[in-house]
Amino acid sequence: MSPLQTDLYQLSMAAAYWQAGKAEQESVFHLFFRRLPFQGGYAIAGGLEAALEWLEAFRFRHEDLDYLATLRTRNGRPLFVDDFLGYLGDLRLNLDLDAVPEGSAVFAHEPLLRVQGPILHAQLAETALLNLLNFQTLIATKAARICHAAAGVPVFEFGYRRAQGPDGGLTASRAAWIGGCEGTSNVIAGQRFGIPVRGTHAHSWVMSFDDEQEAFDRYAEAMPDNSTLLVDTYDTLAGVDRAIATGRKLREQGHELSGIRLDSGDLAWLSQQARAKLDAAGFPDAKIVASNDLDEHLIESLRHQNARIDIWGVGTNLVTAADQPALGGVYKLAALRREDGTWQPRIKLSEQSAKSSIPGRLQVRRFLHDGEFVGDAIHDIDHPLPEPVTLVDPADPIRRKEIAAGCPFVDLLQPVMKAGHRIAPAEPLAAARERCRESISHLHPGILRLKNPHAYPAGLEGGLHQRREALLAELR
Repeated sequence: MSPLQTDLYQLSMAAAYWQAGKAEQESVFHLFFRRLPFQGGYAIAGGLEAALEWLEAFRFRHEDLDYLATLRTRNGRPLFVDDFLGYLGDLRLNLDLDAVPEGSAVFAHEPLLRVQGPILHAQLAETALLNLLNFQTLIATKAARICHAAAGVPVFEFGYRRAQGPDGGLTASRAAWIGGCEGTSNVIAGQRFGIPVRGTHAHSWVMSFDDEQEAFDRYAEAMPDNSTLLVDTYDTLAGVDRAIATGRKLREQGHELSGIRLDSGDLAWLSQQARAKLDAAGFPDAKIVASNDLDEHLIESLRHQNARIDIWGVGTNLVTAADQPALGGVYKLAALRREDGTWQPRIKLSEQSAKSSIPGRLQVRRFLHDGEFVGDAIHDIDHPLPEPVTLVDPADPIRRKEIAAGCPFVDLLQPVMKAGHRIAPAEPLAAARERCRESISHLHPGILRLKNPHAYPAGLEGGLHQRREALLAELR
């Protein structure tokens, strides 16, 4: 990504900070979302690795500055003066970053990132950070929901052809694997990220032959150990019979039919009929793959109908997050360093209390009891965290929960970047995937419900809530 992959107002503000002599004032920003996606009970953090790569590689090239020099105001004057462009040419981001690790379960109002450093630097990072974390968090969450609905049956991501452009397809494949998918049809994602790649064949293969049986036989000759045959081009159950005939020929040659794929029709009934045919013919190990505009709700419904599906192939509704195409993450200033070195909390006022920001330098402390996550305290690291801890819902102060003294905890925001440089090498993508699996295992089953989930107690520490209310009252 280029530093020009940003909104113009980030550069305009940077120029104004520079002109006002505020460029180096130390600041703290937080990246968070206000509402859980898909009307669900949790989200899965994603996109951090891409964000760290972008921050560390941040440079304005000569061609970037040449382009910025062409921009004009409404009266035809240069938008950016030459001295400011020279400043940008020498700029290297000097930011400290604390982040929730990828694959972690996260909740509304909790910072996914705490960004600390010169305000001009932190401002220039805003758009890219939101772009990189919003989408991958959304898709990782969607994948986790789909995989939970599948109840242990493998889910493969088949959505590249319907994704929002090449980059949208690639990052969706990555995020879907973090969220629990077993693999992808996207070959470049396999090369780039080491994700297992899988695929069958299209209807066009069958249609290119005069006879469906010949199409299956020829495909099996070409792919004797990877023959999953698409059986619904014409008559689905007749296609299953022909796949069985091809399977018998493969067996005579020392190979086995991998399976069949259903891509249309009544998947519950057809899968039951197909399973009966395959078992009766001596192919109990042949897998039944189902696709056809699936999502978590349809998969859950098909499971309740006793569908005999061994592998789910999910495409469009996963990679586009079709029922909620944006996460709605925001990036808000929360504190400024005074000349005496102390921190001054900053807050954004709103007519809606839930949209008022949270002041201070924040951390999220997650408490556990008997192996289950029982609550998250959003607190200011410049104020001691009391025991016991009272959690106050930022959107509804009446909703509160007390966490007993001595309850085990982990702090979610971990240092990942210091003065613009990564603290540690990139972790394997498999680590984020395992973290997602483990995080979900620690959530109460009610939080995992697809509809009307239980609300996880994530809230402001009581003292922070009081300081926030006092700031709001002062501003009003």
